[in-house]
Amino acid sequence: MRTRLLFVTFLLALSLALTACSPTTIYTQPAPAERTLTVTGSGMVTLTPDIAYVSIGVQTRDESANAAIAANNARADAVIRVIRSLGVEERDIQTTNFSIYPQPIYDENYNQIGVTYVVDNTVYVTVRDLDVLGELLDSAVRAGATTIGSIAFDVSDRAEALSQARLAAVENARRQAEELASATGVSLGEVQTISYYDSTPLPYADSVRLNAPMAEMAASVPVQAGTLQITTTVTIVYTLR
Repeated sequence: MRTRLLFVTFLLALSLALTACSPTTIYTQPAPAERTLTVTGSGMVTLTPDIAYVSIGVQTRDESANAAIAANNARADAVIRVIRSLGVEERDIQTTNFSIYPQPIYDENYNQIGVTYVVDNTVYVTVRDLDVLGELLDSAVRAGATTIGSIAFDVSDRAEALSQARLAAVENARRQAEELASATGVSLGEVQTISYYDSTPLPYADSVRLNAPMAEMAASVPVQAGTLQITTTVTIVYTLR
């Protein structure tokens, strides 16, 4: 009898020990998903350009490489002198390309009969006074420029315009959020995230290769700066109450 009692007591103690060592699983109710509202707003500011960028090139060719280079140097120097005479500072004239390459000469039967050397010299000019831009292009062509291209207009200081566009975009997004919240019977909570993108495209004119008959015609064409539009798009995520 005593042995049986001791065995039962041992089994009870073992059961209690195993129960104490077993992990306890606690079940909790999942928290409800936070309700949010995402809106995208835009803001735009229109500006009048006050600066222009233009590439001006000189191309010469000759059967002698030295002669082609000498002719190009003389004409390029003349173009740069004219540009500087119209108030463009030296820091605003940058050489972006100087190259020389041979070009085969063929007869009517496509047999190579010689080589001519082509020299290209291109400068990138920043024009800070748009009132002289037309005269500058005219004078550059008359001085020997053969290529006028990649004309772009810009605004020298965009900081204030960008700030206005961003504020307008945020206000536009907020109005949308308030309208949607009111229409659905909820109210806006805190702002969770904000992302934005600024867009300031530059209007470019295509490059134009000029020959002698075209030069007089092209130089007389007036240049219009037009306007620039700075646009900001903002995406805001609000919590809903």
